[in-house]
Amino acid sequence: MRTTVRLSGELLRRAKRRAAEQGRTLTSLLEEGLRAVLSEPPHARREIVRLPVSKAAGGTLPGIDLNRSADLEDRMDGL
Repeated sequence: MRTTVRLSGELLRRAKRRAAEQGRTLTSLLEEGLRAVLSEPPHARREIVRLPVSKAAGGTLPGIDLNRSADLEDRMDGL
């Protein structure tokens, strides 16, 4: 069967080059690629996971600046 396919210029050049390197037609290269893609199982849809949002109040401990990792390290060393 004959059909028309639109490809980017770069993709077409690469496909033609690969077909020539392998001593085959562009058609056979395209058919092989389509067969490979169509033989893969369909991707399962991922379930959307809703993460809980903390309602805790209070913020950080006194003397802890989240912009200074040294403050966090010092506090963790003291535990």
